[in-house]
Amino acid sequence: MSVVPVAGVLALQGDVPEHLRMLAEAGARPMAVRRPDELEAVDGLVIPGGESTTIWKLAGIFGLAEPIRKRIGAGLPVFGSCAGMIMVADRLLDGGGGQETFGGIDMTVRRNAFGRQVDSFEADIAMRGIDGGPERPLRAVFIRAPWVEETGAAVEILGTDPRTSRIVAVRQGPLLATSFHPELTSDLRVHELFTSMVRARL
Repeated sequence: MSVVPVAGVLALQGDVPEHLRMLAEAGARPMAVRRPDELEAVDGLVIPGGESTTIWKLAGIFGLAEPIRKRIGAGLPVFGSCAGMIMVADRLLDGGGGQETFGGIDMTVRRNAFGRQVDSFEADIAMRGIDGGPERPLRAVFIRAPWVEETGAAVEILGTDPRTSRIVAVRQGPLLATSFHPELTSDLRVHELFTSMVRARL
């Protein structure tokens, strides 16, 4: 019988219930994380979409910023979607005043690169690493989404936007990030990938 990993969702702001539901359907035991002791109890962490400057401010208020950085440095599997991608980037362009990130992935991300809320769109992404791979495109929802400007040598590019060729999905070891919101669709494959990444570290 396979181990059921505890997958946390940073529950400060953003698409928390949607990620919790998808993780449960993907075979993990989901857990909302708002305090350092809850962070210590999880085997992996999702940083959801939302507003990255707000997530950073609230992480500081709730005493989570440095604990998250330490656990990422110690090898905690983390998946960041949309604002979460910004939060796991080592370098950020167009950040809000004083905004920092948790870091972890050797990449430069441009905040709100695809435009404002009214510029939201959906696209079929040929994403590597998921069940079916590029031969079975993933319907991706982009809302005020970032994109990846550049990556270091250790970063695996998993997907690009077919319209602009911009990088929208990456992985570096136990860290996964997407510009889009897989939690807003019924396709479980990104969450299944992350759950398998968490399980592999147990």
